[in-house]
Amino acid sequence: SGSTDRTLELVDAYPHRLNQVAPEDYFPGPVLNRAVGACDSELVVFQNSDAVPLTPATLGRLVAAFDDPDVDAALARQVPRPEAETWVRRDYRASFPDAETTPPWITLSFPMAAMRRSAWERHPFYRDAWGSEDTEWGHWARTHGVRIAYVSDALVMHSHNYTLRQLYGRRFIEGEADAFIYGRSEGLAKAAARTVLHTLRDWVECAREGDLADIVRVPARRAVFHWGYLAGHRHGAERIRTGSTDTRLGQKTVLSRHESHRKG
Repeated sequence: SGSTDRTLELVDAYPHRLNQVAPEDYFPGPVLNRAVGACDSELVVFQNSDAVPLTPATLGRLVAAFDDPDVDAALARQVPRPEAETWVRRDYRASFPDAETTPPWITLSFPMAAMRRSAWERHPFYRDAWGSEDTEWGHWARTHGVRIAYVSDALVMHSHNYTLRQLYGRRFIEGEADAFIYGRSEGLAKAAARTVLHTLRDWVECAREGDLADIVRVPARRAVFHWGYLAGHRHGAERIRTGSTDTRLGQKTVLSRHESHRKG
């Protein structure tokens, strides 16, 4: 999809089939459906370009989950990069614990995961919103008795120190997607209450971890975190109400804020 690093040079050393997508046509759900549809194996592995397996055993451990015939998908445990900020490390500890299961808000996560092709055939990735195709599939799996394994010893390094602008874009597409995935209502009062509650929690964690410099940044970050989500959710709810299939605003909102667009 327009990569300008050494990706194409590196893959030339291995047997492969290259599927190219114009950058402006990159929509995760349709692109992944196209990719999985081109696979001729039962087991399909997903790995983001910025996700780094931390041990030679990472892939083997992830794939080994499918020795259980009842497992239809599996996800690796993500740990943050060494330069991750305190709040990012805190988020990853909560989202990807060293435990047997993930918390309720993590259903499936594609920085590194695997899936049976037959399970994908039952439910291809949705196209309603630009992002959260892994979350939607995981939610479908949970509500239809499809088993997803969390492989906590399959370690992959992946995290982002989002700027406020990037954080808004990320949360916008998550809010838009959740309007389609969960169908629940969101409002300003709920967003405000979450902002206050999570700000207080973050302050406690900052004090506990000795990151006093981050205390002053917490209110703005939490306000953007929840306002971006609310704005995206409202957009998604409006699309549902009007029957709109136009996903371009979500794409523009997140990609225009991507780190590749940073100036200077």
